[in-house]
Amino acid sequence: MAELFASGHIIDLIIVASLAEGLLLWSLRRGGGRGPGLRELGPTLASGLFLLLALRATSAGLPWIWTALALTLALLAHLLDLTRRWQRR
Repeated sequence: MAELFASGHIIDLIIVASLAEGLLLWSLRRGGGRGPGLRELGPTLASGLFLLLALRATSAGLPWIWTALALTLALLAHLLDLTRRWQRR
């Protein structure tokens, strides 16, 4: 277990779990109309995934530009999420 954390592969597992969660919620919505759709969930999931990718890029020692790109995309997804939530009120 310590190696999983030390190598950074725990981040990969969290990314896979997040994608699986998105697919599960999408299939529940599509199958029975229950739960939020991708329009509601997409930006939230995307911002979290981009933050995880930024963390992974840093832990893998990639050039700083990849971390900066992932953080910028996380910010844009977050702002989209906030804008959509704000408009619903």
